[in-house]
Amino acid sequence: MKIWKLFFLFPSLLIAQIQYDDYFTEKTMRFDFTHFGDKYSEEIGFDKIIEEGDWAGTRTNLIDPFGYGNYKFILKDTDSNKEIFSMGFSTLFMEWQTTEEAKTVKRTYEGSIRFPFPKANSILEIYRRDKRGDFVKKIEYSIDPQSYFIHHEMKYQCPNFKVHYSGNSYEKLDIVFVPEGYTKEEMGKFKKDCERLSKSLFSYEPFSNFQNNINVWGVEAPSNDSGTDIPGDNVWKNTIMGSNFYTFDSERYLMTTNYFDVRDIAANAPYDQIYIIVNTSKYGGGAIYNYYSLTGADHKLAGQVFVHEFGHGLAGLADEYSGDDTYQDFYPLDVEPWEPNVTTLVNFDNKWKSMIDKDTPIPTPTTDEFKNKVGVFEGAGYVAKGVYRPSVNSLMNSFSVNEFNPVCKKVLSDFINYYSK
Repeated sequence: MKIWKLFFLFPSLLIAQIQYDDYFTEKTMRFDFTHFGDKYSEEIGFDKIIEEGDWAGTRTNLIDPFGYGNYKFILKDTDSNKEIFSMGFSTLFMEWQTTEEAKTVKRTYEGSIRFPFPKANSILEIYRRDKRGDFVKKIEYSIDPQSYFIHHEMKYQCPNFKVHYSGNSYEKLDIVFVPEGYTKEEMGKFKKDCERLSKSLFSYEPFSNFQNNINVWGVEAPSNDSGTDIPGDNVWKNTIMGSNFYTFDSERYLMTTNYFDVRDIAANAPYDQIYIIVNTSKYGGGAIYNYYSLTGADHKLAGQVFVHEFGHGLAGLADEYSGDDTYQDFYPLDVEPWEPNVTTLVNFDNKWKSMIDKDTPIPTPTTDEFKNKVGVFEGAGYVAKGVYRPSVNSLMNSFSVNEFNPVCKKVLSDFINYYSK
């Protein structure tokens, strides 16, 4: 069996385990920062540190085994220089850098990461992938957990409620639903939407197989106005997180740049993953790996959009469709993407090669012979040529197929196991 296959199936076995109680308290530390730059540059600047509630993440798998994300952060114990926590993530800023606007405009975006609250002085390092896919350090910051400049207040104090509860948060994957564009009078609707979308999640494999490994929470955080901004229709709403359609001038891309507010609201419940539910019937949504996921609640395809976007947010799954010119050179064809379900064939041995039958050609033609098999089908990552997907169709490609392909199911299962052990 190949080393990669062992890593893919049992990543925690290959990572030296850190004893949680040796280095961390029960609490959570949040590190807020800003990105500033344009297409050609990025600076990361410190904003603040906040102490939040009990750490809801895994207390066993503290070192990231996956290596996904356009960024990663590493926390080290100062005295020993030992790595005690790490995690990969991606950002809206990085996506913006691939747009036309970024060629001529400099902008600032909010960033935020969370980790268990360290007992002793620590060093935080944030890295970003360069054009070759290698991580380069962007910032190093010394953390004194006794500093009186650490914030302890909560900007929003909101009640939470259980949508689906399976057990102790640090032994489960915890998802928090936060409401956007629901007024105080619409909190009842928000709770019903949470129930409906949670049921949608558990109707799909592999989530249906892991219901006892997952908690789902909701936070009652009302907005002044109902709905969300639709700039193309001159619709503007006063909402708690300031979301909008037409993100990057793509009508269906529904996101928010107010990431500090997203974190502040989510902090009212235990969570590993944030899911923003927007009170709109217009089609749209979006998600970024270990950042947040977002969907409109009331479109007829809301259930499918919800699950598709969570594939991005939880496991870093890439879009498997082509024909979207929002992004430019998103996947350089001479670099293997980090996303587990797309490939440029530069380093396919480290992807799903072991899941392909020996008589399946690579690349794989989209003929009836292979339509139900795992293969290497051209057209993915928004482009028609040079980027390949694992199946003819799947939920990460289009909604004409109402399930994930085997590669995506395997990746999602690995992530659920990672958070719940």
